[in-house]
Amino acid sequence: MRMVLCLLVLVLGTPLVSDSRGQSAQERSRPVNPVVSGRWSLIADFYGTSVNFSLKLNQDGDKLTGIFRGSPLEGSLQGNAISFVVNGEQGDTVECRGAIRDNTISGTLLFANTNDPGPATTVPFSATLVPQRNPVIPQKHEFVPTAFYRDFSAARKPALTVSPGDTIHTTTIDAGGTDENGVVRVLGGNPETGPFYVETAEPGDTLVVHLTRLRLNRSWAISDDLVVSRGLDNNLAVKMKDVGKPVRWHLDAQRGVATLEKPGEHLARYSVPLRPMLGCVAVAPPNPVAAPATGDSGVWGGNMDFNEIIEGATVFLPINVPGALLYIGDGHAAQGDGELNGNALETSMDVEFTVEVISEKHLMGPRVESATEIMAMGLGGSLDDAFRTATASMAQWLNEDYKLTPSEVAEVLGTSAEYKVSEVADRNAGIVLKINKIRLQALAPGVK
Repeated sequence: MRMVLCLLVLVLGTPLVSDSRGQSAQERSRPVNPVVSGRWSLIADFYGTSVNFSLKLNQDGDKLTGIFRGSPLEGSLQGNAISFVVNGEQGDTVECRGAIRDNTISGTLLFANTNDPGPATTVPFSATLVPQRNPVIPQKHEFVPTAFYRDFSAARKPALTVSPGDTIHTTTIDAGGTDENGVVRVLGGNPETGPFYVETAEPGDTLVVHLTRLRLNRSWAISDDLVVSRGLDNNLAVKMKDVGKPVRWHLDAQRGVATLEKPGEHLARYSVPLRPMLGCVAVAPPNPVAAPATGDSGVWGGNMDFNEIIEGATVFLPINVPGALLYIGDGHAAQGDGELNGNALETSMDVEFTVEVISEKHLMGPRVESATEIMAMGLGGSLDDAFRTATASMAQWLNEDYKLTPSEVAEVLGTSAEYKVSEVADRNAGIVLKINKIRLQALAPGVK
């Protein structure tokens, strides 16, 4: 028997040694690729400025595919070493070189553009795996604000951390910084309540804000008697040269109307229906953007002054930083289209809202939905720019959610679009494109 074993050794070479699972020493010595499939929260350091990016990786053995900031990637995983390349549609490329240790990827990103003769940019980065969104019992939070902010900052410490599905009940102060008791709490300029950090919300997601309660909490409001410059021609500007005084309104919640406290002789019986709305709903803008003042607006929302952001409406905003960082404020008791006086009927507000997160859904800009309409908002330096942006945003909505082709989008827009001037008082003008849901009932919507 010993001779047979020796002959086998001579013929076959050194015998393989197996562990209890039947795995050879040679197999155990091979590097084992870690699991990297999933969504990652990536932060790159651009010369001291942190910039967030969305990253999704799909692993098939040592092959990687996925999405980086909206563009497809291809790469490989060799042991702990990870690499991928992103080729954008405009000639921009990104090359990643890094390693994964303890569920963290770190390394460098090289940004270049084939159409740009300038040097490429190489920056360090770190990425952590986004945890799975586990079902939780929705909570209701009673939040009493003690500080109010005059910019939409991505760097501010959250005032409250909530989860998707949670409801927040809180208050806002008016645009001049005065609360429901008439106490000045902060310098004016649309001071905001928040920011609220929404767990698991990541860049590339969409924040959904359901406004479930929007009620007045005091009996007066402040406005002005001017007309903003966008609404003036030369003749009207001359006639309006002596206006610009503050105007105080009485808010009668029982009757549902607002009246001037000191009306002129022709407005003694003038009244307007109360229709409480929020002028500001915003998430933090992308990190490299200097924190805009709360009188400003952009793709992240902000001081949109759209008079259909009322109780029962739902606001959709593209998320730019982890946690979204939601700000709300600038309550109006009533407002005509565009906030033509520069100030609407500015007042404090009792607010309740519920937050949701739609994963991996990127919007061009803010959207609003009511029981009867879908509304895409365009914000731009001119009404023309805002008109184009609103049209493109609605086209994206119809294409992605209703699966319409460009030709079909054009046919629906040409027969169903309604445009509304939402904002003319601030740096950006606003146009909203509305479509009645009745017009969409015959379409076959995709998953929303």
